[in-house]
Amino acid sequence: MSMKPIQIDIEEYPAELCPLLSGAKIYDSSCSPEARVIFVDKDGGYFLKSAAKGALEREAVMTKYFHGKGFAAEVISYLSDERDWLLTAKIHGDDCTAAKYLEQPERLVELLGERLAFLHSLDYTACPVPNHTERYLAKMKQNKIADTFDKSHFPDSFGYRSAEEAWAVVEKHGHLLNNDTLLHGDYCLPNVILDDWRFSGFIDLDSGGVGDRHVDIFWGIWTLWFNLKTDKYRQRFIDAYGRNRVDEDMLRVVAAAEVFG
Repeated sequence: MSMKPIQIDIEEYPAELCPLLSGAKIYDSSCSPEARVIFVDKDGGYFLKSAAKGALEREAVMTKYFHGKGFAAEVISYLSDERDWLLTAKIHGDDCTAAKYLEQPERLVELLGERLAFLHSLDYTACPVPNHTERYLAKMKQNKIADTFDKSHFPDSFGYRSAEEAWAVVEKHGHLLNNDTLLHGDYCLPNVILDDWRFSGFIDLDSGGVGDRHVDIFWGIWTLWFNLKTDKYRQRFIDAYGRNRVDEDMLRVVAAAEVFG
């Protein structure tokens, strides 16, 4: 997680947040053009994310839900006016892209598989997003219509040669995706925080909800390929998660959907 010292104009921020920002050291920690994230170095530390109006609502409610289970940061404030503002406490530790974790890939892969299996075993009663699969497929259909097909960021084992080929798989098999598992929704190395190999929590939960476990499994496989620059840990990850609970055909369905972003 990058941290670049910056200066900010407090007047550009909501009045409710100004006392927190005043006198604090501020660092830019953004990793996406859709949202700006700053780290506020005060007390135990805070992260403040800002994005377009309404863009952070789902992340706020899912972070609160996961925090209630002991697996995410405390939400200090969610404000929505001309823009959305989400203030959360810092989780102690570093994300899984830290060098000390990447230097031990076998240990990291097994931890990620086991942690995902544990997440998927949790009771999802009262989850504020109980219909992730319906929303997921609707989003992919919108993206397909908008012609957002892009297979360049996926390993060859999941490759589809054309938008038509991928969408044919989604149309034929998308209805087989279940809605019976609590998901992170974007289960990638930067979104899992460890404190010296002890699990601290999840971040960036805007894609979370109750859906099909293969969405998280897919992203777990993808992040290892992307961050470790190899696909050789795929089988180790699946073994750590539980091979008997992984359907390769359903992974291909998820892959077909995900190339539409």
